[in-house]
Amino acid sequence: QVQLVEFGGGLVQAGDSLRLSCAASGNTLRAFIMGWFRQAPGKEREFVATINWSGGDTDYADSVKGRFTISRDNAKNTAYLQMNVPKPEDTAVYYCAAMGGGWGGRLPIEPHLYDYWGQGTQVTVSS
Repeated sequence: QVQLVEFGGGLVQAGDSLRLSCAASGNTLRAFIMGWFRQAPGKEREFVATINWSGGDTDYADSVKGRFTISRDNAKNTAYLQMNVPKPEDTAVYYCAAMGGGWGGRLPIEPHLYDYWGQGTQVTVSS
């Protein structure tokens, strides 16, 4: 089991940068695949990015590819989402999530595959 808390959300202008952090406690982060998801008002929760246990493999939603970067520091038990050149359509509540156990092949992008979730942090991008 692991507890997750997101930090770093807020109001940012389009084109500026923002970094979200996800701090884990209760277990070592290196045991989990980590993901970031987001949910805008009236929409379903959607995949943003995911990273494997070591940080050597990542995957991104097409809408953020080339602008967002997911990373992790297992020594600090923290995962990150660097948001560069954000757009107003990136406005949403952002959640980090952890998936335990084994996994093979493409990294998981479906929310139901993740076992643990943070409470979310609001990101608002103004034009």
